[in-house]
Amino acid sequence: MLSINRSFEAFLDTMDEITILIPIDHDCEDKTFYLKLEDYSEALLIKEKVFIESYIKYICKPDCDIEFGKTYIIVDGDGCETDLQIGAVIRLNEFDNMFAYEGQDLGVTYFNEKIMCKVWAPTATQVKLRLYDQNINEYGTYEMVRCEKGTWSITLEGDYEKSYYTFLTCINLMWNEVIDPYAKAVSINGLYGVIINKEKTATQKISTPLLKNKTDAIIYEAHIRDFSIHPDSGIVNKGQYDGWLETETHNSLGDSTGLSYLSELGVTHIELLPINDYEEVDETNPLDSYNWGYNPLHFFAPEGSYSQNPKDPYKRIIEVKRLIQKLHEYGFKVIIDVVYNHVYSKENSSFEKLLPGYYFRHDENGFASNGTGVGNDLASERSMVRKFILDCAQYWLEEYDVDGFRFDLMGIMDIETMKELQSRILSIKKDAFLLGEGWDLNTPLAGDKKATIDNANTIPEISFFNDQFRDVIKGSTFSVDDCGFVYTNLEKYEQMKNIISGSANMFLDPHQSINYVESHDNHTMWDRFQLYAPDEDNKLREARHRLATSIVLLSQGVPFIHAAQEFFRTKQGVENSYNSSDDINMINWKERSIHKENIEYVKELIQLRKLHGAFRLPSSSLIKEHLLFDDQKPELICYLLKDVKTLGPWNFLYVVHNNHPNASYSIELPFVEGWKEIVNPHKVVINDPSPVNNQVDIRDLGTYVFCKK
Repeated sequence: MLSINRSFEAFLDTMDEITILIPIDHDCEDKTFYLKLEDYSEALLIKEKVFIESYIKYICKPDCDIEFGKTYIIVDGDGCETDLQIGAVIRLNEFDNMFAYEGQDLGVTYFNEKIMCKVWAPTATQVKLRLYDQNINEYGTYEMVRCEKGTWSITLEGDYEKSYYTFLTCINLMWNEVIDPYAKAVSINGLYGVIINKEKTATQKISTPLLKNKTDAIIYEAHIRDFSIHPDSGIVNKGQYDGWLETETHNSLGDSTGLSYLSELGVTHIELLPINDYEEVDETNPLDSYNWGYNPLHFFAPEGSYSQNPKDPYKRIIEVKRLIQKLHEYGFKVIIDVVYNHVYSKENSSFEKLLPGYYFRHDENGFASNGTGVGNDLASERSMVRKFILDCAQYWLEEYDVDGFRFDLMGIMDIETMKELQSRILSIKKDAFLLGEGWDLNTPLAGDKKATIDNANTIPEISFFNDQFRDVIKGSTFSVDDCGFVYTNLEKYEQMKNIISGSANMFLDPHQSINYVESHDNHTMWDRFQLYAPDEDNKLREARHRLATSIVLLSQGVPFIHAAQEFFRTKQGVENSYNSSDDINMINWKERSIHKENIEYVKELIQLRKLHGAFRLPSSSLIKEHLLFDDQKPELICYLLKDVKTLGPWNFLYVVHNNHPNASYSIELPFVEGWKEIVNPHKVVINDPSPVNNQVDIRDLGTYVFCKK
């Protein structure tokens, strides 16, 4: 190891420019600098000298090409020296092109008789593999060999199953111990990668029916722990992956809970909040803290706090695979929430230790950008960041057999990466469901390159959370005083027509619109309504809540339901419950019995949507052809779904959404006779609905649906 006494610093900032910074209190006379590598030495040409704050900045040009992976020394005319550190050059396209690696062998590949290890660290001058036993006793450190495109590789003969491992990297004369970012298994709390025999985690895969159209999906968002942790869930393995395997579970009042309840509800897709390994929950004492999971630590390995034995690296993998196949057995498809926009701690991340400054975006002043609000934004547009994201998604798709991905803060990511994700995922599983948050956040990426709602037409197979839908119906998320349609906001009527008909002003086709009024983020709808109108009678609040949910389920697009929304989920007024207690976050299975009538109402609306394709038309052209708004009562939202006999049991459907609690309206249904009422604000009757005249009274706040053959 070289011993350097730095009185100044030098950085390779472009392929042929070296920046030298000298404190201004040093000798300010003209300087000379030399570049040294072993026996080679040359004088540097000084192109520019700039005074910046307390430094003098020299921009110099070397005669030779700088080779990455070697340690160069910069010497000034007085004999003072420093090492040439790898600077902003790593964020240039030339660097990206030089070192973009396409191989599929990063990480550890296990065989009974050997292991093959490979890591990408193009600016490192040395890389080693370090092995530990399960008691964290080091038993071997091995030099790795520099290979193509900045990769380092080693093959070791022998059976290393269950060994813990790390990489040691020397970059800019600094050694770091790094956990493999491609680690498929990890130790408790993710402190080490673990070498496993992947064949021992094999689980029989169960196929589910092909999703014909994406608008056929009904998504239900849940958190592994929230789902079963309640004392009256009737589930034995509370807060764990295995809690999702239990069937025929009931609360103390005898009503179904857990998986049995979900199968009765009738949704098609279960979206799980992050299940990859994350920070801020101690896996040795998982119930001492809580987190949603948006603090990614290891992207390829499952979280251990939901496991029955987080010390066993195999256990959590097998548990997740069994959970997914159990949901498949019950006919559900599984979407997992993935966080490819940031890490929990930039400085401590494997990314930063393997190639400082490369994996994250920086502003024009060289500071890490913060569009995510957590101090770092992953630079998805760079070749090896993009490759990492693609490789990770493909691994979960193939190894765990998931059916789709929900991309957290997708607007931080670049369009080209999302296009490649779209292409690769759908080539493997053609009915995979891809959705994300398309918010336009302040990150150093051109607006036309961000995967935002404004650019939705460039990635047509990816769906977007429709915040207009949410805010028009229940009121702005960012202002409690702003009321939505369900609180008789007369300004929302034209917007209501747009969102009901698939938000064609925003999306090419309706499947791109994720229609929701509640998710894990922000207040639950119940809490939002309580804040807006604290003195309102609960029955009226329930009616507004039911109206909002019915609009979600009957509008064109893809309905999205937050777990327990159907029985008025509350988080006791906590808006951002990401690290709140279980008392705040858990699904209250006692409420499931108290609000059985509302659950039944929602369940029947789901069945109605599944029964008749007129509520889930797959294209904007079909919506224009079949959906016609009726303005005979401007105080109401009324529309006709016409000539739809090929899509379900009725040729005509007439829908009314009434947001007026203390008014009565008489409306005239089109055509003279033959109408029946299948939905009113209190019940849904699909089989044997009651006949009505074509002149009907709309008295109660809520949704009405009439059908005619």
